[in-house]
Amino acid sequence: MDPTPEKGGVGAAPAAEAANSAPAAEVALKAPAEAAVITPAETAALARILRWRRDVRHFRADPVDAATLERLRAAMDRAPSVGNARPWRVMQVRDPAARAAVRENFARCDAEAAAAYDDARRRRYRALKLAGLDVAPVQLAVFTETAPTEGHGLGRRTMPHTLRQSTAMAIHTLWLAARAENLGLGMVSILDPCAMRALFDAPQSWVFEAYLCIGRAAFSDDTPLLHRADWQRDTATEWRVR
Repeated sequence: MDPTPEKGGVGAAPAAEAANSAPAAEVALKAPAEAAVITPAETAALARILRWRRDVRHFRADPVDAATLERLRAAMDRAPSVGNARPWRVMQVRDPAARAAVRENFARCDAEAAAAYDDARRRRYRALKLAGLDVAPVQLAVFTETAPTEGHGLGRRTMPHTLRQSTAMAIHTLWLAARAENLGLGMVSILDPCAMRALFDAPQSWVFEAYLCIGRAAFSDDTPLLHRADWQRDTATEWRVR
């Protein structure tokens, strides 16, 4: 049996080389002191939140307090993201002039969208209320940073669009968190994204994703608006087996 080389003696360098060339050990996983077991009551509560989530268009003007907003911000930061890059960038829009510019952007894009429909569908489109920009007390402009240093590129080399998918998941996490606070959230997507980026002087690497309106809903409805207006009902998603 070969003697063990003394520290710094003959054989130390080859041992170090072997250590450096060996595959990196997997990160050790430590079990939590208390297992995160979700109770049936919590499962039922989540199902209820999902069932009552709405794309809210009618808001009350009541302000949302700072503590609630902080809880929503923290909830959004719990969303998953590729490589933990956390690429969402959020601007809380309070400036009246900026809000007015967003409304002008929407009005222009809304008119263009209506013009694309035939007469019958256009009348139905015009009957929909498609934004809560005039009343919602909290308004957020959400962007994706497409070249974040965070995450060190993990998981997105072949699928860079996973950054934008990450932002979408963050928005949905915020949506559910808002509903759990008895707040409504509406996503405004009928906007010119380039104009929105220019309006908020966002860096070139930021892509505009959505404008979110948050506040207390003016009323509750057990039927989603697009169902009630017979615009589009849910279609079941088939999980195909291969």
